[in-house]
Amino acid sequence: MLSAGKALKVSIYVSDGATRHGVPVSSAILDFLFYRGVSGATLFKGVAGFGADHHMHSASSVEISDGLPMVIQFVEAPEKVAALLGKLQEMAGSGLVEVQETTVAKPARESKAAPAPGPEHLKIEGKARMMRVYIGESDRWRDKPLHQALIEAMRANDIAGATVYRGILGYGAHRRVHRDKPMHLSHDSSIMLSVIDSAEKIEAILPLVEQMVEEGLVVLSDVDVIKYAHRAAQAE
Repeated sequence: MLSAGKALKVSIYVSDGATRHGVPVSSAILDFLFYRGVSGATLFKGVAGFGADHHMHSASSVEISDGLPMVIQFVEAPEKVAALLGKLQEMAGSGLVEVQETTVAKPARESKAAPAPGPEHLKIEGKARMMRVYIGESDRWRDKPLHQALIEAMRANDIAGATVYRGILGYGAHRRVHRDKPMHLSHDSSIMLSVIDSAEKIEAILPLVEQMVEEGLVVLSDVDVIKYAHRAAQAE
């Protein structure tokens, strides 16, 4: 948690049109910072500027450019910045990452911070851990659907993959039957998230999952990964 005293201000300069895994780089970085418990971050969009390619970008009421410079700034403790910097440099791609020494005269009002997740994702081979999270479709976390927030949190923490399943019939602790029929659209169907990664990664994110899931069921199982393959990422 950020406190008064010596700190570092980080500025990450990216292009408005830059993407990473099909998501705008600026959004991916903000999600990463949010789910790593950074005290606060702000995204600024430029109205004019140029970068390493010396191509001028500008925007006006009659011209909207998708290549304008954008900067994400946040202030954090030096040790936390050091833990995040490597991943931020990777995510910024060809963008610029700047770090400046600063002093926090008055920190923002303290809020309950999310626990810091564990190390970066490692290749899965052999033994792994499966986590299943059972919640309701109407469950929410900070004004968004809980299953969506959980997926965002797992992606931001480099979990290998997660899938959301919507139940067609079931009941939980309240013994109330939930069903999904063509003429009956339930807004509280059963939702299951299935996640598989290394035991270290699952255990690292588990405190965050427990914090976000106020009512539901979280179970863990040991599994053997027989094959884990994906298509090579295309140049973005």
